[in-house]
Amino acid sequence: MKTLVYVDHFKGDIQPSSWEALGLAKTFGTAVALVFGSGVDEVVKAALEYGADEVLVADDASLADYRAETYASTLSAAASSSTPDLILFPTTARTREMAAMAAVDLNTGVLTDLIALEANGDSFVATRPIYEGKVLEKTVCSAKPVMATIRGRAFPKPEREAGKSGTITKVAAAGEAKSTVEGYSASEHAVNLGDAAVIVSGGRGVSNNPSLTPPDGMDEKQAEVWRAQQGFALITDLAQALDGAVGASRAAVDGGYITYAHQVGQTGKVVAPDLYIACGISGAIQHLVGMRNAKVIVAINKDADAPIFKQARYGVVGDLFQIVPALTEAMKKKLGK
Repeated sequence: MKTLVYVDHFKGDIQPSSWEALGLAKTFGTAVALVFGSGVDEVVKAALEYGADEVLVADDASLADYRAETYASTLSAAASSSTPDLILFPTTARTREMAAMAAVDLNTGVLTDLIALEANGDSFVATRPIYEGKVLEKTVCSAKPVMATIRGRAFPKPEREAGKSGTITKVAAAGEAKSTVEGYSASEHAVNLGDAAVIVSGGRGVSNNPSLTPPDGMDEKQAEVWRAQQGFALITDLAQALDGAVGASRAAVDGGYITYAHQVGQTGKVVAPDLYIACGISGAIQHLVGMRNAKVIVAINKDADAPIFKQARYGVVGDLFQIVPALTEAMKKKLGK
């Protein structure tokens, strides 16, 4: 079987789950990477080193900025000429849009947010979570090529083989752009919850430290936010000690304790880290939907009856303002930091 894999990147900054899609493609047969953009030699090189048998590259000034109409048209043209059985994408905002538009051109459908995919004769059987992750659905696409987006960290990432070479084929950029890009505004670029192996999250409980005295002149709400920010400083220290990312519950974001970029849950990011540490998070279903696929869940909460403990492999009942700093120091000592 022949699979095309779209390598999603922003100005050469590659979405790591692109390599997970490439590794999945290799299990079915020939894997051909698709690389679009301008000045993308390093992306092409990386695609070969991560296992692509061939790279179809559209390197053109018209593709310097992502615009759905040009990228989808270029993908549709490349797919029409190479006749793949399957086209895989990492799940991002760009690829959802691009895959949907290309599917219209190719008269096929898109299977989204897959956590498993297997070949069954000439068809593919996809597994994806539905009903807030409570049920796993198996589904197929009756048209060809099958197009699918995969959930980050749901599939193994292949090892990089430095210096590996392969066939590089240039393809033409297609489609007329209907929009122009005036510029970019990056916000909290360092927050990358989807690819984080370790996430330490805080909830409403990070604001409940009565031993802290807020500065004079603050009203009740300002004092609450100030206490929460001190609490999240402890969360951040632990995350940094573990080389992880900082997450948050919706209650913490709605309370103004931390920005939306950190939110884990049904209305935030859906994550699947190796380790998820929930601090002061009760475990509302909205949050559990976003983190229940973590390999190991650790819960720290003073309420022994908090629902989060039903999801956790390890639970610590106690004051997070004592436990988190102690855990941070222990991890720094253990890791030699």
